[in-house]
Amino acid sequence: QVQLVESGGGLVQAGGSLRLSCAASGRTFTMGWFRQAPGKEREFVATIPWTGGRTVYADSLKGRFTISRDNAKKSLYLQMNSLKPEDTAVYYCAASNSLVAVTTTLGYNYWGQGTQVTVSS
Repeated sequence: QVQLVESGGGLVQAGGSLRLSCAASGRTFTMGWFRQAPGKEREFVATIPWTGGRTVYADSLKGRFTISRDNAKKSLYLQMNSLKPEDTAVYYCAASNSLVAVTTTLGYNYWGQGTQVTVSS
């Protein structure tokens, strides 16, 4: 069983940066970040395989967000730069039993509780 705990969310002004962290217990393979804004479906943000090699991002977030992981620390990170009010959402860490990049919610087996990110204009 894998447990995931996110941290690092908060309130930031537009144009600012935040770094989200996710601490995992248990063995993890592909991991990812998703987000869910009020009244909207959960959407894919980024994913990274166990090797940390081929990362995949939502097209609209490329260049602003960076996903990374430290397997020795069993941690996943999301660096978010140039934040916009539309980035406001609850951000979720997820872990998959897959060894390759996964971009859909159905492809993930474990989820954290989420951390709130609010970007003010």
